[in-house]
Amino acid sequence: MKVAITGATGLVGRRLSERLAAEGHTVYGLSRSAPRQAGAFSNVFAWDAEEAPPPEQALAGMDAVVHLAGETISQRWTPDAKRRIRDSRVAGTRRLIEGLSTVSRRPAVLVSASAIGYYGSRGDETLTESAPPGQGFLAQVCQEWENQAMLAESLGMRVVRLRTGMALSAKGGALPRMLPPFKAGLGGRLGSGDQWVSWIHLEDLARLIGFLLDHTVSGPVNATAPNPVTNAAFTKVLAGVLRRPALFPVPRFALRVMFGEMAGILLDSQRVIPAAAGSAGFEFQYPEVEAALTTLLGG
Repeated sequence: MKVAITGATGLVGRRLSERLAAEGHTVYGLSRSAPRQAGAFSNVFAWDAEEAPPPEQALAGMDAVVHLAGETISQRWTPDAKRRIRDSRVAGTRRLIEGLSTVSRRPAVLVSASAIGYYGSRGDETLTESAPPGQGFLAQVCQEWENQAMLAESLGMRVVRLRTGMALSAKGGALPRMLPPFKAGLGGRLGSGDQWVSWIHLEDLARLIGFLLDHTVSGPVNATAPNPVTNAAFTKVLAGVLRRPALFPVPRFALRVMFGEMAGILLDSQRVIPAAAGSAGFEFQYPEVEAALTTLLGG
């Protein structure tokens, strides 16, 4: 299979490309700036997702496209940052669809990233793919993002909207940023700690995307492990794996002062279940957070 991956040099794109290449697939990358070394990619094309459709040679002859490109949400949400977060996803996906519409032999499938931010903050409610969208900035961005991806259906493509939770990896993402205070014995729950955290081991995320390329699944798919945990439980497990205490909770107001509106992604509660993946027969290698963190952190 020939697969094009946007956001190719990001955390998920790099691991996915390595898995696909190891399985014998030909992988092409699209990134804001092409790296000096292609790594697992047969070729990497430079693409500014907000400016123009991807180069035709990056899409022509592909069997599948995995769309991961997007501005990081882990930054203070100034008006300009919110514009970049939205445009990189909504306008970027629109540009991708424009590019796909001009390719004579189109890929059969588009797996387009979204996020569990789609659901907003929902307390203890159990959220499967059938749950309606929530409220707030990220929920609105995710809805617009997914609406653009669904336009590929009119091109005759199978479309998967991948609602990803917190991807756990020792090499990037949220986990390495959590470690310094915990290793120093200064870690603790965030706010009340009652908010649900829906997470997924990076290896399972890459495996799930590969699974979706090979199976006739379409529509929304929650990319989260089947066992979400509260922030307090996650904190306790992380401290235990690191063999450190977790005695210093961070109050809500302090998070608001440090991160502004972006603190919502740390305090929002999303109890997400991967019903579609389970129904399709996908089996998680790391369904429990303790085993996932132990594997990643060498505990």
